[in-house]
Amino acid sequence: MQRRHLMLGSAAVLALPKLSSAASSTEATAASQAQAMASGRLTSERLVQDYLTRIANIDKAGPRINSIIELNPDARAIARELDGERRAGKLRGPLHGIPVLLKDNIATGDKMHTTAGSLALADLRVSRDAHLVQRLRAAGAVILGKTNLSEWANIRSTRSVSGWSARGGLTRNPYALDRNTSGSSSGTAAAIAADLATLGVGTETDGSIVSPSSICGLVGLKPTLGRISRDGIIPIAHSQDTAGPMTRTVADAALLYAAMCGPDAVDAVTRAAPDAAGKLDAGLIKGARLGVARNYFTGFDEADAAIEAAIAKLRELGAEIVDNAELAPPAYGDAEFSVLLYELKENLAQWLKAFAPGHKIRNLADVIAFNAQHRAQEMPWFGQELFEKAQALGDLSTPAYREALAACAKGAREEGLDKAFKAQRLDALIAPTGGLAWLTDPVAGDHYGSSFSTPAAVAGYPHLTVPAGHVRGLPLGLSFVGPAWSEWKLLSLGLAFEQATRHRRAPAFVKRTVPL
Repeated sequence: MQRRHLMLGSAAVLALPKLSSAASSTEATAASQAQAMASGRLTSERLVQDYLTRIANIDKAGPRINSIIELNPDARAIARELDGERRAGKLRGPLHGIPVLLKDNIATGDKMHTTAGSLALADLRVSRDAHLVQRLRAAGAVILGKTNLSEWANIRSTRSVSGWSARGGLTRNPYALDRNTSGSSSGTAAAIAADLATLGVGTETDGSIVSPSSICGLVGLKPTLGRISRDGIIPIAHSQDTAGPMTRTVADAALLYAAMCGPDAVDAVTRAAPDAAGKLDAGLIKGARLGVARNYFTGFDEADAAIEAAIAKLRELGAEIVDNAELAPPAYGDAEFSVLLYELKENLAQWLKAFAPGHKIRNLADVIAFNAQHRAQEMPWFGQELFEKAQALGDLSTPAYREALAACAKGAREEGLDKAFKAQRLDALIAPTGGLAWLTDPVAGDHYGSSFSTPAAVAGYPHLTVPAGHVRGLPLGLSFVGPAWSEWKLLSLGLAFEQATRHRRAPAFVKRTVPL
């Protein structure tokens, strides 16, 4: 069947305000903002105010992309304090005074709520920061606010609409407002793409960082499981959940990644991780063996042509391309799904006990009951059949769970990525991150199409996506997937590609896509 092509309606492009200060200009990087603050041309308080103004004009008015679920009422005061520290000669690091947005499933022990987008937790203020938030504050970052997301990180229904939550409503794609942002880190992707903050943090179980990053023209890094503490993240599944950076440049992703990494007494898997120190080196592209996972291409000729051009550029930069690398498509999909549902039931109860003691919502059963009681607000577009399926399962001692977990490890690692890396001596596998943004459909739900997220997600291995161009005005990402703990190599490879191509392009906030 011939695919019906789309173009963007240029007449619908909106004129938008720029940030008021030249030092905090649109698409500025953390490094350029830090340099401006060091020279006295910019303050953190001014930068925060500029972003708050831009949020008011773009997120809450104008195109109304609806990416921010809540702003930090103390952001300006925190920035002012950090400016005072800078004047006194105290500099916490490269993120000192830099604004960061967090996905609203990451606990912050401040005046903001932590809700996963659910009305069931709409009144919840947790008592302490997640470990990664503690590290960001210690590094001098200003937590500007929380971003909208696919409610409960998209584990509620088989026909959910990514970017929608009962608390936050629908986040819209800044490249074409009628198209989806993907998810579940939808708000972070849209906000950073629209330059509503310097840096953003998302979370991923399977695709929730890399897919929205690809669709919104960003750099997104899903780290190795255990590199960043899972403490404080409202969970789906401890065997796959992780936070990671979502930024406009590889260098910014590296800065944010480095700030969030570190062992955590609360999360044992982080204590087993090797040293996270590293640096960016674009020269690593020379001689790097990159395997092309062709069975993960999109099947859309124009998108795949963009990836072919990316492969040619990598070869030109000195990489050794191993074409049609042998990576079997996942045969463990049912096992992964089973693991996620088993772990959801237990992990959510543990999080609520630790971060919401005394709250009326204590477990998954309470969430299900709340949704049923508030059906008009919580389930206007889709139901909660996955919640109900998870609730009916046993605990983590159940043989079916243990068997599914073992099948995932064997399929994704031993017979999947590890086999491909070793047999072909690869530094990384490359493929399109996924397809293009689809039209948001509240009736039938999401239309994801192809995706390269699952192998790395199930294996717990790092996955980097970098802008690879645009097709009919819509962004497309190139993925680099590597062995465990290879984040700095992936970031370096991504940096070389980014510097050679400069595919990142600010969104135009087109109102709608129209057929040819």
